[in-house]
Amino acid sequence: MQEIRIPSGAKKILKMLEDRGFKAYVVGGCVRDILGGEEPHDWDITTSATPDEMHEVFADIKTVDTGAKHGTITVIPEDGELYEVTTFRIDGEYKDGRHPETVEFVTSLEGDLARRDFTVNAIAMDSEGNITDPFGGEEDIKGGIIRCVGDPDRRFAEDGLRILRALRFASALGFKIEDKTAGSVKRNAKLLEKISAERVNVELTKLLLGNYSLDVLLNYKEVITAVIPELAPAVGFKQNSIWHCYDVYDHIAHSVAAYEGSDECIKTALLLHDIGKPFCYTEDEEGHGHFYGHGKISVDMAEKILDRLKYSNARKGRILDLIRYHDMRIEPEVKACRKALGRLGTELFFDLAEVRRADKLAQSDYAREKEFAQMDEILRIAREIAASDDCLDLKTLAVNGDDLMRELKIEPGKKVGEILSHLLDKVLSDELANEKDLLLEYARKEVCGEL
Repeated sequence: MQEIRIPSGAKKILKMLEDRGFKAYVVGGCVRDILGGEEPHDWDITTSATPDEMHEVFADIKTVDTGAKHGTITVIPEDGELYEVTTFRIDGEYKDGRHPETVEFVTSLEGDLARRDFTVNAIAMDSEGNITDPFGGEEDIKGGIIRCVGDPDRRFAEDGLRILRALRFASALGFKIEDKTAGSVKRNAKLLEKISAERVNVELTKLLLGNYSLDVLLNYKEVITAVIPELAPAVGFKQNSIWHCYDVYDHIAHSVAAYEGSDECIKTALLLHDIGKPFCYTEDEEGHGHFYGHGKISVDMAEKILDRLKYSNARKGRILDLIRYHDMRIEPEVKACRKALGRLGTELFFDLAEVRRADKLAQSDYAREKEFAQMDEILRIAREIAASDDCLDLKTLAVNGDDLMRELKIEPGKKVGEILSHLLDKVLSDELANEKDLLLEYARKEVCGEL
C-alpha cells in the first residue's frame, strides 16, 4: 500500500475524538481513492460520537450544523478545510426513494458501513491507517468492480440516484459493474424519475466526463434513456450513409468518448447534437439516408431537455450554440475563416472545432483523411487570424454608432445597427478595409441604397 497521508485537519479531528474515547475513521471516497492509488479530494469522517458529543469535543473549533438530525456536523479546523463528521447510523425506511424517513445512531462501525451504496465506498480507515473492510471493498478496488453492499434492489430503492452513481464510477474509474448489480441497475432505471433534476444533472455530467464513458453509454442505454427519454428513438436507428458506420445512438456515444477534453458543455453538446435525427430522416432514390434540418430540431429538443435538467442559462446557451452550428461548413480560406470567426466569436469557433473533430471520429472512415486535413488547415488559418489585429466584431470595427449618426445625420435606432452589421460583413469579406474614412464614405454612398 502507498504511504497514507491524511491531511493535518482530518488527522486532528480523528485524534480529538479518539482522545475523548470515541471511535473515529475517515470513510468512503477518500479511502477508495487511497487504496486505488489516487489523490483524495474530499475527506469524510464517521464516528461513534453523537452530534451533541461532537459539539463538546470541538468546543474550541468552528463547527456548522449541516445536518445534525442525520448526525452530520461540519468541522473547520486551522487548515481552513471543511470536514463533514457524521455519527455511526443506520437508516430507516426510504419512502420517497431519496431520503430515509428516520435515522438511528448506533455504536457499530460495521452497521454504519452496511447502509452505504457500494463496497468500494464502504471502507473505513483510522488515524494510523488501519483498514476496516467488512464487505470486501478493497478486493473490489483491486479487481475493478462496482458492487452494491447487500441487495442491489434494496440499495437502489433507497436512493435511485445510486443507479447513476454506479455508472458514473464505472465511467470515471474504468470499473466493471458486477453482474447482479448491473442487472438491478437496468431493472430499476425508472427509479431515476423520482430524483431531482439537479442531482441527476451533477451525476450525468460526471459520467460524461469519465475516461471510460463509451462502455457505459453503450452498455447501459436503459439508464441513459431513462434520464433522457428523447434519446430512445436514436437507439438502433440506422443512418444508411457512407459517412456513418454506427446507428444514431451509438454514433452519439462514440462522439462523446472521442472528445478527450474536460469541457462539460462540449460533452453535453455531443450527447445531444444528433438527437433530432430520427425525426427528419429521408431516403433518396438510391436508398441513402439524409437528415436535412436535424440541427434545428436537435436544438429545439435539447433546449427542453436542458431546461428540464435545470442547466444554468449560461451553460444552456453554450451547449445550444455548439449544437446549432455543429454542421456549419467553413472553407479552408482566409475570407471564410474570418467571416466565421466574426459570426461565432473566437471561443465558440474553437469549441466547435472540438465538436466537429469528435463528431468526425465517430463516423466512418470515408474521406476522413481529407476531412481532417481540411479541419487542420481551417484551424491554422483561424489561429493566425485570431492572433492578428484583424477586425472580427463590432467592437473592433473602425466606426461605431456615434460616428454613423454624426456623419449621416440619422437618429438612433435599428437603422444604425443594420449599417454597422453591413459594414462589418464587408470588412470580414475583405471587400472593405477596416479604416474609418473608407467605412464612412461607403456608408454615405450606400445609405440611400441597399442599406
